[in-house]
Amino acid sequence: MTETKELRAEFRARKMALFQSLAEGGRSARSVGGTLGKLSALADETLKTLWQRAAFPQDMALAAVGGYGRGELFPYSDVDVLVLLDDDTVLEHDAELKTRIERFIGSCWDAGLEIGSSVRSVAECLNEARQDVTVQTSLLESRLIIGSPATYHQFRQQFGAALDPQAFFVAKTLELHQRHNKFDNTPYSLEPNCKESPGGLRDLQVILWVAKAAGLGNNWNELAKNGLATAFEVQQIKRNEALLWLIRTRLHLIAKRREDRLIFDMQNAVAQAFGFEAPPATADKRSCVRPSEALMKRYYWAAKAVTQLSQILLLNIEERLSPSTHEPRPINAHFSDKAGMLEVVSDDLYRREPHAILETFLVFQTVGMNGLSARTLRALYNARTLMNGDFRKDPANRATFMQILQQRSGITHAMRLMNQTSVLGRYLWAFRKIVGQMQHDLFHVYTVDQHVLMVLRNVRRFFIVEHAHEYPFCSQLASGWDRPWVLYVAALFHDIAKGRGGDHSRLGEIEARRFCKQHKVSRESTELIAFIVREHLTMSRVAQKTDLSDPDVIATFAKRVGNERYLNALYLFTVADIRGTSPKVWNAWKGKLLEDLYRLTLRVLGGHTADPHVEVETRKREALIQLALHAQPFGGHKALWDTMDVGYFMRHDAADIAWHTRQLSRHVNSGKSIVRARLSPLGEGLQVLVYTPDQPDLFARICGYFEQRGFSILDARVHTANNRYALDTFQVTAQAMPDLYHELASMVEAELVRAILQTGPLPAPGKGRVSRRVRSFPITPRVSLQPDEKGQRWLLNISASDRVGLLYSIARVLARHRVNVQLAKINTLGERVDDTFLIDGPELQENKAQIAIETELLEALA
Repeated sequence: MTETKELRAEFRARKMALFQSLAEGGRSARSVGGTLGKLSALADETLKTLWQRAAFPQDMALAAVGGYGRGELFPYSDVDVLVLLDDDTVLEHDAELKTRIERFIGSCWDAGLEIGSSVRSVAECLNEARQDVTVQTSLLESRLIIGSPATYHQFRQQFGAALDPQAFFVAKTLELHQRHNKFDNTPYSLEPNCKESPGGLRDLQVILWVAKAAGLGNNWNELAKNGLATAFEVQQIKRNEALLWLIRTRLHLIAKRREDRLIFDMQNAVAQAFGFEAPPATADKRSCVRPSEALMKRYYWAAKAVTQLSQILLLNIEERLSPSTHEPRPINAHFSDKAGMLEVVSDDLYRREPHAILETFLVFQTVGMNGLSARTLRALYNARTLMNGDFRKDPANRATFMQILQQRSGITHAMRLMNQTSVLGRYLWAFRKIVGQMQHDLFHVYTVDQHVLMVLRNVRRFFIVEHAHEYPFCSQLASGWDRPWVLYVAALFHDIAKGRGGDHSRLGEIEARRFCKQHKVSRESTELIAFIVREHLTMSRVAQKTDLSDPDVIATFAKRVGNERYLNALYLFTVADIRGTSPKVWNAWKGKLLEDLYRLTLRVLGGHTADPHVEVETRKREALIQLALHAQPFGGHKALWDTMDVGYFMRHDAADIAWHTRQLSRHVNSGKSIVRARLSPLGEGLQVLVYTPDQPDLFARICGYFEQRGFSILDARVHTANNRYALDTFQVTAQAMPDLYHELASMVEAELVRAILQTGPLPAPGKGRVSRRVRSFPITPRVSLQPDEKGQRWLLNISASDRVGLLYSIARVLARHRVNVQLAKINTLGERVDDTFLIDGPELQENKAQIAIETELLEALA
């Protein structure tokens, strides 16, 4: 035991010294590989000592496998070993040997080695490898540490003979595609895994695995020697591999555990370890680059290069493994079809004829290829410097780019491929600046360039019949649209000025106009593109932050849009843009608000003059028809409707009015509190109706109940009837149990009544936990209190980081000051809230009271 303690102390001391050398390495990635090798060698020495002490039979061997077998041992990675037995050894029949092996494994842990161990005979290794490609991969990288060279040689010989390079290649590439799908097929995740994400270390390891299995080389230099990579490509691979090594090493050291994800909590610490410094406190934060942003930009460029280069090498290896299926068939003078991949006819095509660079993607679209061949990818990679200012100004190239945008199919794939091969950023120089650029607004989950391409994809899907079921109304509008490419250009430019400081919509409009002028876009199309880019945030803001029942709001928006064509374009683009921010941001309620705004605006543009009284009478007639279908007694509606004013009928459509009437007509002035809940007509969440004698803290109590039960409020419409009853409606969702809304509706109807009838002070809000993103990228809470255009009510706008119980905290402040909420638009954008309340109350007429309300709201938001 004393010997093990001494060995543990020595191992720990030497390991800490190596950790210290890694920590002091600064931004240099040159020596990290050597230090990882030293960590591996230190583990070797310790294992050899423990193995010798165990005095195992001479026919046994100890092998390193996995990453440890490669000699790349990261600070907190497992030390994976294989205790290799001769085939004549049957462990189940030798209890004494089994005990000694268990004691050896225990001593490894006692000495400070966190090992992952397996004990197998040669035959068992081969059998496991046949059944599991992961085991096969781990054994492929094995190396002998200590023990019988003969047993180990026997294992390597039989393993090599049993290995099928072609089957192994297929299995590993399928595994790679599955892994990439898991990470959304992009290296630009805001919290990437530097080992597993596309463009991570695992992609490079896959190349070496399949090359080694095929006997094409064990390292990058051997791959170059065998003609699979050029010297320049190997240089680029080694440089980016070293950077990824260094980032992963830093993550391990900072986390003091195995951590491969560049999560928000870690990004700043890793950035500072690289030497990136925070901007001075006096600097303009809008134009300064954060340390984490500088680090991630560097990571994304490395991941992008790895993605490009690994694709080239994998295609080359595939061709070596099955050369007979890769005979090229000519397409035109510049390109051939090689097993479904587009192949350049010569390696120097782009240098001889730079116009062929963009022609590549036009042919890719028109012929319908599966991808680009290794030869084409390599030629594009080496042609990046050719895409300079003269290339961008060339009229022929500009014409080709416009042809790519105007094709009937393949636009999304072509643009993504152009971005992956760096052609898009080289041709659209403004686009290059947003490649890999992070967004710190708590609701975008993609980098700017990935968001732009996601929006382009979403717009494109509106014009594809196969996707008409996703957003039928958008597809219906798109079917009558004559120039889809106008929307594609707007998609490329709508966020192209992000990160420059200032209004990115206005700056993007300038870039879009410049592009249109250079590419000879007609004046009519130029103005539409400029309008979409300039106004791409307007429709969502109006729909989600204003009272759509106010005719003045619709009239103002209609005047800003101008005509039906511009309205159609803005609606389509807004839906595509919101969907392209995050899978969590879009919901059916946002879709309804946008569609309501579209239809109301279309009526105004068509010459309809908004008359509240006519609108109310129309809705009443439609509601009466629906009531008749439900056998509602004649005149049964009058008791309720006579207590309601124009505002109620303007804020609810006929279907909702009919539902309210059916539920409440027998309870008017009954003194009872009525709660009804149903599956929302939108098909998402619950619609909750509350009818009760009014009380000052009613809105706060309802919000408190929903917070306690884990519901998110999407919309609240609060109305006080002339008999002093409150008729409030809420759209709510429950993320935890989305499939149990029928059961939840019954629960809400029973429990919410009890919550409303409670007396005494409002309970304190819960201490809602904030997410890692909110902690890492906090936003300054903002409160704006302004009178509405008519000076009768007030608009309260609140912007803050989201957390559980936030709405209840706001409602408590308003209740304390006896402020009435008439309309609440709850706009949750990922992990940021941007809420709008239409309110009134006597205290709002006093400046001192207004300041007190705003101050308390800011305290509640903090």
